[in-house]
Amino acid sequence: MLASSDPRKLSWNENASDLWIGLTNGARIYFKGSDKPDSLYGEDVYDVVIDEASRCKEDAWFAIRSVITATKGRVRAIGNVRGRRNWFYRGARMAEAGEPDYAYHKLTAQDAIAAGIFDPGELEDAKRSLPPDIFRELYYAEPSDEGGNPFGLSAIAACTLDKLAEGAPVAYGVDLAKSVDWTVICGLDAAGRVCHLERFRLDWGATRRQVIAAIGNVPAYCDSTGVGDPIVEDMQRVCPQVSGFKFTGGAAGSKQQLMLGLASAIQQQEVLFPAGWLCHELESFEFQYSPIAGVRYNAPGSQHDDGVDALALAVKCRRELGAFGLEARVISTSPYEAVDEDHWTNW
Repeated sequence: MLASSDPRKLSWNENASDLWIGLTNGARIYFKGSDKPDSLYGEDVYDVVIDEASRCKEDAWFAIRSVITATKGRVRAIGNVRGRRNWFYRGARMAEAGEPDYAYHKLTAQDAIAAGIFDPGELEDAKRSLPPDIFRELYYAEPSDEGGNPFGLSAIAACTLDKLAEGAPVAYGVDLAKSVDWTVICGLDAAGRVCHLERFRLDWGATRRQVIAAIGNVPAYCDSTGVGDPIVEDMQRVCPQVSGFKFTGGAAGSKQQLMLGLASAIQQQEVLFPAGWLCHELESFEFQYSPIAGVRYNAPGSQHDDGVDALALAVKCRRELGAFGLEARVISTSPYEAVDEDHWTNW
């Protein structure tokens, strides 16, 4: 325990390693995460504040409810709206319906503007840059039916095929990884159907060889973030149609713009993909919001989004292929064969 030497803080002390603050009356305030709900069980608790409650696991709520049973402790759950399929949404509806000992309070962007703590211009900018469902959830506390999924579960289902398409790839997206995540190669045919899909974990040398063998001289966008930059530069010596793409975060970041493009393609059925692991990644994909970092698009928890990234890159590549007026056909399947330079002049 570390006693405070600041005369203004003589009413409390702290333990930085165990993450608690002690008050002079003997009470302690603990700070705990919800990633491991089992760590929340233990001694009785008298009051709890749950921040970002809509993103906490339901098992964490079960643990918290158990430790306030004997004390009849109070709970204040705070958080952004995030779909309808979570314990926080159900609890809010119980409170709104007048359940005894429950209370419900809703604050929106308009309330913050009226209080003079939020800029109306920022609200308009968010409205322009965010998908409508996400905007309404974050700024008006209006839950969507998609649970924070930016693509739309019904739209994903409408774009799902029984198996890979059999056409020839005209555009590729490649998300690079080495160990924990997957390297994913995703190819689209002229109709926007996924016709090539593979994922693997290999060392960089083997990864480079496998990517080169797959994409050949077909146009491709390849993740060049961080360690991917020199790998993409190396591949470009053999695959002349490879372009690097750097992922950046934030509301104006490249990943958000890429995902907005993928969302548009899925909602317009511009892209079709096979059932299986890629479809599952799309269904579990979600947005996360913080006042500092803005909106981030990611897979939840320990799940993967490498396939989503590769698909989004392939969609971007195919769209630009069409924008440049190029024919959607394969010139050469081998990176070591001659390429028709005139055909790819505009690329």
